[in-house]
Amino acid sequence: MEALLVVDMLVDFIDPKGALYIGPAAEKLVPEVKTRLKAHRAAGNSVIFICDHHLEDDKEFEMFPPHTLEGSGGDEIVRELAPEPGERIIYKRRFSAFFSTDLDLSLREKGVTEIELAGCLTNICILYSCADARAINYRVKVFKKAVASSDQDAHRFALQEMKNTLGVNLI
Repeated sequence: MEALLVVDMLVDFIDPKGALYIGPAAEKLVPEVKTRLKAHRAAGNSVIFICDHHLEDDKEFEMFPPHTLEGSGGDEIVRELAPEPGERIIYKRRFSAFFSTDLDLSLREKGVTEIELAGCLTNICILYSCADARAINYRVKVFKKAVASSDQDAHRFALQEMKNTLGVNLI
């Protein structure tokens, strides 16, 4: 079984007025993620939305400006990619979709052994989610056009790291 993880396609990252807008890459990213959603839904694969979701006093704000605050509106999935009935939303407070969430349990309950990640940021949440997924023996793939970052050098480095160190299948 396969699942698509849609990572952090949230207003604060994708909307130009968002707290941590990723820049022009966001405009190209939304249609690519939408295409991946359509393909996975048509194939009957599980779709899980992974959403950055912080409290006001989160320690992450020592490194990054406050973003995706609970109830702020910036923590909402962009309208164009709205979940369909039955698709899960899993909230995270750290970079990896697996850290202190029930993602692994949710995937194993569905018999998922392979995941595809799409969303942002390639060099942060995508990369660290891939690392954790590989560490617990999921097969992982990333459709290169369906991930993005605000820093193109970091984006390219992260893709190479995923491929060369983690064994992620880049498509």
